[in-house]
Formats: sequence, C-alpha cells, structure tokens
Amino acid sequence: MRGTPVDRYKARGDAKLFSVPSRQKHMKENEEMPSPFPDDVLEHALQFITSHKDRNAVSQVCKAWHKVESYCRQHVFIGNCYAVSPERLVERFPNIRSVTLKGKPRFADFDLLPPDWGAHVLPWITAFADAYPFLEELRLKRMTVSDESLLLIGHSFSHFKSLILISCDGFSSDGLAMVTGNCKHLTQLDLTENAVIDESGTWLSNFPETCTSLVSLNFENLQSEVEFEALEKLVSRSKALRTLKLNRSISLSQLQSLLFKAAQLTELGTGSFFQELTPAEHISLQSAFGTLKELRSLSGFWEVSAAQLPAIYPVCSNLLSLNLSYSPISDLELSELVSHCHRLQRLWLMDSVEDKGLFAVASTCKDLRDLRVYPMNREGQRHGVSEEGLVSISEGCPNLSSILYFCVQMTNAAMVVMAKNCPLLVSFRLCILEPYKRDHMTGDPMDDGFGAILKHCKELRRLALSGLLTDKAFEYIGTYGKQLERLSVAFAGESDIGLQHVLRGCTNMRKLEIRDSPFGDMALLSGVHRYESMRSLWMSSCTVTLQGCNWLARQKPRLNVEVIRKNDRDSLIESLYVYRSVLGPRKDTPPFVVTL
Repeated sequence: MRGTPVDRYKARGDAKLFSVPSRQKHMKENEEMPSPFPDDVLEHALQFITSHKDRNAVSQVCKAWHKVESYCRQHVFIGNCYAVSPERLVERFPNIRSVTLKGKPRFADFDLLPPDWGAHVLPWITAFADAYPFLEELRLKRMTVSDESLLLIGHSFSHFKSLILISCDGFSSDGLAMVTGNCKHLTQLDLTENAVIDESGTWLSNFPETCTSLVSLNFENLQSEVEFEALEKLVSRSKALRTLKLNRSISLSQLQSLLFKAAQLTELGTGSFFQELTPAEHISLQSAFGTLKELRSLSGFWEVSAAQLPAIYPVCSNLLSLNLSYSPISDLELSELVSHCHRLQRLWLMDSVEDKGLFAVASTCKDLRDLRVYPMNREGQRHGVSEEGLVSISEGCPNLSSILYFCVQMTNAAMVVMAKNCPLLVSFRLCILEPYKRDHMTGDPMDDGFGAILKHCKELRRLALSGLLTDKAFEYIGTYGKQLERLSVAFAGESDIGLQHVLRGCTNMRKLEIRDSPFGDMALLSGVHRYESMRSLWMSSCTVTLQGCNWLARQKPRLNVEVIRKNDRDSLIESLYVYRSVLGPRKDTPPFVVTL
C-alpha cells in the first residue's frame, strides 16, 4: 500500500478507531477527496486486507472509504474491552461475523489482580445477540464468562462456528454443554488455561449425533475426566478434524484408539503419557502415531514415561512445533527426542533439561524460530538453565525470532553473543529467577547485555527485563528501542530517570507493564504525552502515590486512571491501570477499584 493515503493513518488503536473527535478531524481534512474507486470495487479489494491495523487505516482515509469499510468489515479486534462500548461497536460495524475481545491486564495471570475485577462478557454477548444474528466466531481472552453468556451464545447465533476461550473464568461445564448442545455447526472449540467451575465431562456428550463439522477441539487444560465414549464417537464422525488437544485424563490406550480414528490430524495434544505398556502395546501405540502423516504440531505430555517416548518417533521428522512445557524430562531424554526433529521451528520446554539439553537442541534444530524455557518448581534447588545454554542456542539457531528464557544465572557477555548471532529477534524475554541478580561472572549490573540486544536486534518489538539494572539499561531502551511495542519490567530499575528515558524515547510503545520496581510519580508523569497513544500502562508495587495519579487523571481526561490502594491511610497505591477509552469511567468498577 506504498504511496497511498492509507500510509498516513497506520497503526491506530481500538479507542482511536472509535474516537469521534479524532476521526472527524481526519475526515474533515479529506472529506472533499473523491474516492478513486467505485464502492463495489473498493469492497472487493478490502476482502484481501486482513490486518486490523490496515483496515483501521483504510477507514480513516476519507468518508467514502470509511462508509464502505464499515459496511463490509466482518472481523473486529478489541484489545481492551473497556476502550469502547458494545453499543458503539454495533453502530460502527453492522455486519460483523467474528469478534476478538480482550479483558483483564496480563498481570492477572500472575494473581496480581483481585477476583471480581471485571471484564464481564455478558453485555457484549447481549448486544451481539440483537445486532449480529449471523455471528460465527468469538475469541475471548481474560474475560469473565458466565454460564448465562454461554447460554446466550448457544441460543442466539444460528450460524455460530467457533468459540475460543483463553485464560477466562466464571463459567462451568454446564455452560459448555449449552454451547456444544445448541451450536449445531461448531467447527472449533478451544479451551485454553481457563478457570472452569464444577467441571464434569458430560459436556462432550451434548454434541449432537449429527455434528460432523468439527475441525478443532482443545480441552487440554480442563482438570476433570471426560466421557471417553462420547469423545471417541465425536472424533470418529468428525472427518475434517485437524486439531485435537486432550487433557490428562486420557490414557495412552485411549489415545491410541483416537489416533486410529483421526489419521488426518495436523495438531495433537496428548493426554497423560505415563502408563505401563507391554512390548506389544508399545508397538501398537507407535503404529498409531505412524498413521499421522500430516502431523506438524505435538503437545500435551502431562505425565511422561521415558520408556514410552519412542512411540512418537514416527512423527518427529515432520514436526514443526513441539511443546514439552508440562513435561519435566531430562537432558538425555530430550537429546534422544530432538535427534529425530530436524525441522522444528517452535520448541517449548521446562528447565529440567538444563544446559546439556539445550546443547542438543542447538546442534539439531537449525531452523528454530521460537524457544521457551519455563521453570520447574524446585524448593531450595538451583538446577536449571544458564548463560551457557543461551549461548549454545544463539550459535546453533541463527533464525531465532522469539525467546522466553527462565534461568538461574546470566552474564552480559552471553547476551552480547545472543544479540550478534540472532539479529532477527522480535521478542526477547529474559527472567533471572533470583530478583536483582548481577552478572554472576563480573558482578556488574545487566545493563550492557540488554543494551546489546537493543542495538543489534533492529526489529525487536517485545522485551522483558530482569536482573540488577541501573538507569543505563533504560537509557539504552529509550535510545535504541524505537520499534518496541511491549515492555515488561519486574524487580528492576534504579530511579525515576530510567523510566523517563523509556517514555521519552520509545515512540511506538503500546503496552508497558511494571511490577515491584522503584518508579514513582516523577516517572509516571514523564509519560503524560505518551499514554493517549498507548493501549495501556500497568504499575504495581511501585512508589506511585495517589496524588500523582490524581494529577495524571486531571491532565488527561480521556484516559481512565484506575487505582487499587493498599489502605486508606497510605498515600502509596497498590496498583495502577491506565488506558484510553471513548467511554469514560467504566460502570462495573468493583469497590476496591477507584477511578480518578
């Protein structure tokens, strides 16, 4: 779209898209601009523009384009459910088929947000039931989803096909049964890391016998047992099924039975992989995996028996993604496994593999793009991965674009090597498990290591900091992090000056998340000019005061400034959440949240 009017309006966010004053200002500038295309031609061209940022940009070129784009938009992304109202959405876009909606801040995943904070989806579903009878897809993340909401979905949308719930809460297996029993054209049901109340496996038996449309079924994070007979029948009649992710209640013998009925799978999440098998049973399981000629992604492995891992070897040569993040396997077990996985592009592990396991990955998986190493919960033990594993990965996997690395220790020198060997990094998240830990070889702060990442990785969009950091590290971020969109800071920082560097220099920042760091009012208020162009700011356990938050709220009335106080007598606040909204203060604020 080089050279078109669209380029002038790139990268506008949720609230800006719906902001009447902002939109009218640009419309007025371009209202006399004639559209170079007839409406039907433009509508046809827009079918090929799928990025929500590009669609937002198109809608702000001129009034004619805005009208056509509004009418033919079928998918909308709302990154903050409080940025706009459902009523505003349905007025703006009358023909939506698919909605992605995000709710609570990310730190809710770490129990830093009290229960009943909000992000209720029911008002949205109620509005959709009236305005979008042909709605086909809902993607919800960190939303509070009640059984009433699921019942409304089941009864309101006759063409409903896809429900994806990620890190949601508030609903039960009864609610799931209302969806599976009433949505007769369901193609996708994805339940990822949700807090489900009163789980039972009976929701699977509610799928109608006539349901043969299922393409993707994921219930790997549900804790309860499921009705295996109902699952087996569903899988058997779902000839288009491509993704099947099972929970830990599914045994190896049950998995084997399912695989023989679903040889067309491209993505599989195993159940428990721990069961005593006879040699004949092991061969039969291996044969079942051997039927999966199209399999490209493998996950699950809730419990692992090393003796049974060879059963998956027949599919390893075709795998592009392997998720072992729930599997505390050893370095020897991983080494043997990845020796069969030369095509891997995504690998998620636990740090039980230690550095030796990462050496094996680096020597085998030359096209690795995405690596995550999660920590095991070991009381008083200091095993895990270190700078040696990071250096090895950087030397063996030059195409790496994303890394999440929980480690027991790190050095600046190792990060410099990583930066030089992996310049294609888009996301770099390092978590040294001991807060405020220095370079364990030199005793220096970790400033220069992060500085090297920022200098050499020109396309870096996401960064997470840890270790002992001074203002120098944040100066590096402000100077070299011009493309940064997301920054997470935990147990790091020296003074307010550090955050000032970030807020003045990172012109593309969208989300800033800070916890347990020494930043106060001066740091907060140095970003007054920046917050309206960001999606959100989160600060918890810092040194921000109620007075500073009040000043911010007065200066920027278009921002919602929400605080949770430690107590009425303490001027310090426990947490601060700042986000832009065209609605003003939300109406469902719980008593412990104060909107300034």
